Amino acid sequence: MRRNLLRQQQPLALSVATAALLMGCGGSSDAALPQLSAATPATLQSCATLASSLALPDTRITSAEQIAAGPLTLQGVVTQAPAHCLVKGKMKERTSPVDGAAYAIGFEMRLPVDWNGRFLHQANGGLDGSVVTALGSVSGAAPVAPGLVQGFAVLSSDAGHGAPTPFFGVDPQARLDYGYQAVGTLTPMAKNLIKSAYGKAPDRSYIAGCSNGGRHAMVAASRYAEQYDGVLAGNPGFSLPKAATTQLWKAQQYAKVATRDANGQPDLNTAVTPAEFKLISSRMVARCDALDGVADGQVNDVAACQAAFSLQNDVPTCTGTRDGSCITSEQKSVLASVFAGPKNSKGEALYQGTWFDPGIAGANFASWHFGAPATRDAGAVAFIFTSPPSTVAAFSATTGLQYALNFNMETDYQKIFATTSVYTESPWSFMTPPNPSDLNTLKNRGAKMIVFHGVADGVFSPIDSARWMDQLQASNSNNADAFARLFFIPGMNHCSGGPATDQFDMLAPLVAWVEQGKAPDSVTAKARGTGASVVNAELPATWSANRTRPLCVYPKVARYNGTGDVESASSFSCK
Repeated sequence: MRRNLLRQQQPLALSVATAALLMGCGGSSDAALPQLSAATPATLQSCATLASSLALPDTRITSAEQIAAGPLTLQGVVTQAPAHCLVKGKMKERTSPVDGAAYAIGFEMRLPVDWNGRFLHQANGGLDGSVVTALGSVSGAAPVAPGLVQGFAVLSSDAGHGAPTPFFGVDPQARLDYGYQAVGTLTPMAKNLIKSAYGKAPDRSYIAGCSNGGRHAMVAASRYAEQYDGVLAGNPGFSLPKAATTQLWKAQQYAKVATRDANGQPDLNTAVTPAEFKLISSRMVARCDALDGVADGQVNDVAACQAAFSLQNDVPTCTGTRDGSCITSEQKSVLASVFAGPKNSKGEALYQGTWFDPGIAGANFASWHFGAPATRDAGAVAFIFTSPPSTVAAFSATTGLQYALNFNMETDYQKIFATTSVYTESPWSFMTPPNPSDLNTLKNRGAKMIVFHGVADGVFSPIDSARWMDQLQASNSNNADAFARLFFIPGMNHCSGGPATDQFDMLAPLVAWVEQGKAPDSVTAKARGTGASVVNAELPATWSANRTRPLCVYPKVARYNGTGDVESASSFSCK
């Protein structure tokens, strides 16, 4: 019988892995679902002529150039990319009647000379606003096999607006493009472009991304299921308006224990110091490390840890000066509230809380709690996630921090569900999947979906993802594993980082599931120690630089077999 993590406190941990995967058929049979055929390769027929010969509706190809095989650097990582055609263009160019700004859906596609027959829509993160290099780095930290390297034709876009963001939220159509319509507009264009370049349309189409990119993928699984055979959603912010307003609420909680600057404003970074987060993390490890069968400095059984660990009892309470060896009772109260999540005056949850996990010691976790509310979320909520949006003049009259501290979770929160005569679709409507637990179109055509989530995500609640999976199971007679699977990564922060095995490839197992029927029961994740292309400085010194762990299908947990090298995934099983 399936164990519900949220109700029975049964662990949910996993870690997602580099190219190594352990695949097998899992507990649910997908024999009744259609089996999609494998993609077949082709060779690029044209590149330079695409710009002049291709006529697509509402599309302007601005350039098409042949790129020789060689190094391609993205975010400090050098990848040896294959020879490919780089196409750049714009769709739906217009001038807004609301703010007078120029808008378009900017994009680029990278089409390998030796094509594997597959299309990959690289859904980008944050507020979009720039066309990120279409390399196809869509899962895990410093991915070892980006989509372009695997032979995919890769699309990247700005989702319908340029910088600076978030001011595009004043334009109603730009909101809708960012929420979901850019994906719907770009997808048929990309498939037509591929057909012109190779002489055939893609045999299989995939969409993948992390953070807001994970949200794009989740929305596509609901709105555009007929267009995609495989969906990969990492740390998905599929409840993004609720998560963003919760960020402002977090700032209000932390302000209660933060020191004040010369202007009397709270310095949120002082609410809980890195040393104090590290203390809490170490107490979690001490209490929960062995729950998965071995003391290895890593907590896999996250759900059991929620019952075993007590912030109140297991972390020393300061009786004097804060020096990193204790936290105050006031800090404990604030942290308990933050981890439980916001509630309104009726006691109703406004967004999911989150789990205690050793990854809270990660710098990325703290940056989302202390820095992001003022620098990211305030503007996003003011212009995109509430209706009507703020004006530039009104927002500029205060600071991002003040906007966060003044945000009212009773009255302002309701604006994420509001419409006006100009903004006819609410932020909640245009940002979220219409019915996330109804994926019948995706399921019935034989498509597959993988979701992964770092347990120590500082912005999007992993509990939200667990609850989604539980609801999906309930609406599919507990047989949703036949087409959708969820993996958790213990210790990992938002898409990467933290004391975690956070390097992995989820794209390859998704392809194997879609095209060969090999459902992934586990995926092997690797630590990024000394010698990695990008070293993770937050790995505990006691870990091997090359530690590997299996990431298991929720709600299973990676447990030690009782024998074998504790640094090797082969010594653990998903149970």
